[in-house]
Amino acid sequence: MHQFTIAELVKGLRNKDFSSTEVTQHYLDRIARLDKTYNSYITVTSDIALQQAAAADQRLAAGNAPALCGVPIAHKDIFCTTGVRTSCASKMLDKFIAPYNATIVENYLNSGVVMLGKTNMDEFAMGSSNETSWYGPVKNPWAIDCVPGGSSGGSAAAVAAHLAPAATASDTGGSIRQPAALCGLTGIKPTYGRVSRWGMIAFASSLDQAGILSRTAEDAAILLNDMASYDAKDSTSVERDVPDYTADLNKPLTGLRIGVPKEYFGEGLNPQTAAHVESAIKVYESLGASIHSVSLPHTHLAVPAYYVIAPAECSANLSRFDGVRYGHRCENPTDLNDLYMRSRSEGFGAEVKRRILVGAYALSAGYYDAYYSKAQKIRRLIKQDFVDAFQTVDVILGPTSPSPAFQFGSKTKDPVAMYLEDIYTIATNLAGLPGLSIPCGLVDNKPVGLQLIGNFFAESQLLNAAHMFQQATHFHQQTAPGIE
Repeated sequence: MHQFTIAELVKGLRNKDFSSTEVTQHYLDRIARLDKTYNSYITVTSDIALQQAAAADQRLAAGNAPALCGVPIAHKDIFCTTGVRTSCASKMLDKFIAPYNATIVENYLNSGVVMLGKTNMDEFAMGSSNETSWYGPVKNPWAIDCVPGGSSGGSAAAVAAHLAPAATASDTGGSIRQPAALCGLTGIKPTYGRVSRWGMIAFASSLDQAGILSRTAEDAAILLNDMASYDAKDSTSVERDVPDYTADLNKPLTGLRIGVPKEYFGEGLNPQTAAHVESAIKVYESLGASIHSVSLPHTHLAVPAYYVIAPAECSANLSRFDGVRYGHRCENPTDLNDLYMRSRSEGFGAEVKRRILVGAYALSAGYYDAYYSKAQKIRRLIKQDFVDAFQTVDVILGPTSPSPAFQFGSKTKDPVAMYLEDIYTIATNLAGLPGLSIPCGLVDNKPVGLQLIGNFFAESQLLNAAHMFQQATHFHQQTAPGIE
């Protein structure tokens, strides 16, 4: 059963080929047996999952269950879940039991979706390799000496190892798309405001967006139907109807205008990765799309602007974790200053501390205009690049990451080299646009990703383009070596 896609699970549950309890138990058994190798889960919610599966079977038997009823998935441990630890992979929140569900968790609960557990991630979603987790690194099922990408590396590894048919994830600078690329999956980051952020522990509030990691674009479309909603509890949620994202999946691509930015094919891109992306362009041409060269001239400024804006927002968002209101509290503090200093020093890891310090510096008196204000101006220019490009094309295509999965420890001593892993994905977050990654080949037996970027709220068009590519190729059907 672990070979089935979400679409196949939905069909099998409807046809009573198997029950939700059987599917759920099957996945729980696999997690218990195999996840020692990958470390993709922080918490496995076996009892809750089986209770939810039994309830889903009752709804299915009654004949009026929602489409996803009975399907098991995993949630990234950044989303609050009632009565279950929500750690954000940090010692700071190791003992935090959420008193409420995030809106996306609640949406899936209402649809009868079963929660298998909470997946590992980079601490507070800060990282591109899943090496900063308090609970240890996640291993890539394609090469266990390599990283799965980050920050949603646990979700990606769980799906790639068939320990979940799909998983929720979040993307602040590429944290869905980069792990999707490195683990051979489909990963979609919707338009900022399309999916509620309420109940998602904040890293950088103007950039964070929830999304999905799945095996196929069809599965992503099915899951996005229930994930997306207007939410009055999230002030950045956009009040806009949610379309049926599966409706246009098979729409012919004839006439689709695809833009290829020349800035995405320069220095730093692995030549073999580039060759696979160029082959993908030929596939799209064969499907009737037209290819156009476009320019995103401020692309080279995306990483430096992001690493001012995101740390600035993180330094503000993480100030609440002080050992008094939230989070880890040190033993036997001598006074209030000692309580604050030791609680935060003990609770946060090195990468989180680095970003808090950078952000606090950028926001401090005398440096605000020099760094933060200037970074916001660059962000405006980057957004305008996309606005101009979408005057002449419908979709933008390029690589997701510069190279395939890299070995553990190879970039941990060089933060800038690590930050450049997101060079092709960060601009999409700064502009608030939807982005998607799908597998397009193997380099050294490790997957590489093809990124598609759409205009605002053009998720249906992106999923259509991704699905039609997957109908014409086999890359999404490839499984990591050794996966049973």
